[in-house]
Amino acid sequence: MPRVLLATDADWIHEEVDAALAGDDIEVMRVRHGVDVLPAVHQLEPDLVILDLQIGNMGGMAACMSIRLDESVGKLDHVPVLMVLDRDVDIFLAARSEADGWLIKPLDAFRLRRAATALLGGGTFTEGVPGESEPEAATVGAPGDL
Repeated sequence: MPRVLLATDADWIHEEVDAALAGDDIEVMRVRHGVDVLPAVHQLEPDLVILDLQIGNMGGMAACMSIRLDESVGKLDHVPVLMVLDRDVDIFLAARSEADGWLIKPLDAFRLRRAATALLGGGTFTEGVPGESEPEAATVGAPGDL
């Protein structure tokens, strides 16, 4: 059963992700602070990490970069990261932190499930294009296609 680690201090995001993903086929675990992400990744060994861009004093971008740093020195195997963004101009931050995918708020169960399925399957999931007013175009591709 795949394990998903969600990092958010917003209860509504936890409720959305849990409703969309948790069940007999996926286990969702949560941390509320960005500084807790890396220790939780080491301890829980999730198959997917979902990061809210805005988490307390250490946001999703810093948490993702910490994961990637540990991967780069062999402390961790690659773990896919899905970032939850506030707006389409935040796409730059998700790409810069080497997230495997991102969703733009508001969230919905269909997009969350599609993104999780793509990333758990070894692909990517991105939506929105900087400069466009409607972040509706979603793409699913192979790893490294960011």
